[in-house]
Amino acid sequence: MTEIILKSNQLKFHKETFEKTTEDRRQKVLEVAIDAFALNGYNATSINDIAKNAGISIGAMYSYFASKEDLFLTIINNAYFLMEEILNEVKESSRDIYDCVERMLSASREFSFQYPKLNQLYLDLTTQALAPLSVRLSSKLERITPRMLCDFIKAGVEEGIVNDKADKSVMAYCIDNIFMLYQFSLSSDYYKERLKIFIGEEKVSEVKDLEKGIVSFIRAALEVK
Repeated sequence: MTEIILKSNQLKFHKETFEKTTEDRRQKVLEVAIDAFALNGYNATSINDIAKNAGISIGAMYSYFASKEDLFLTIINNAYFLMEEILNEVKESSRDIYDCVERMLSASREFSFQYPKLNQLYLDLTTQALAPLSVRLSSKLERITPRMLCDFIKAGVEEGIVNDKADKSVMAYCIDNIFMLYQFSLSSDYYKERLKIFIGEEKVSEVKDLEKGIVSFIRAALEVK
């Protein structure tokens, strides 16, 4: 069961009637929608089928959401909140940039295992095919990671554990791309196979060793020579 909690914020893609219906009905609609979008993809998913499988009329569905797009964005927007909570926890608990990287990799893995379908939908949103949808979402989440990484890198330079010659923004950008690729490798069959090609099929299950290797790579790139 994937639990989605509707958060109060400036972005609302659902209608007020969806908040007023029962919690069980909200959860049922969202769970069925998540399953459908994850299995079939956004374009091949029908809002009529979602309504049917959720046990409600299409009229009721449109009283909750103006369109399939709004239903999809409601799911993604709330997935953002889940990830934002994780990022804030990583930020508060990390000692330095290297500890932050290690915790971020672990958090990415745990999120993908706990919410595999949400992780897949989030990554689907990064494709060009769904770009028109992504512009309707807040970029708040996408600003949290760069700011967090830049702050830790700056602190690392001041502490003498990060090279002060490299561009901090470029460092943060490269590290964030590693996070994203790692998330793809946990959700996308293509990137899972790609990972096997590079590290060998027998090592794919040793995720903690893989994460340690990524941390070592980043440490070698950032440390003072």
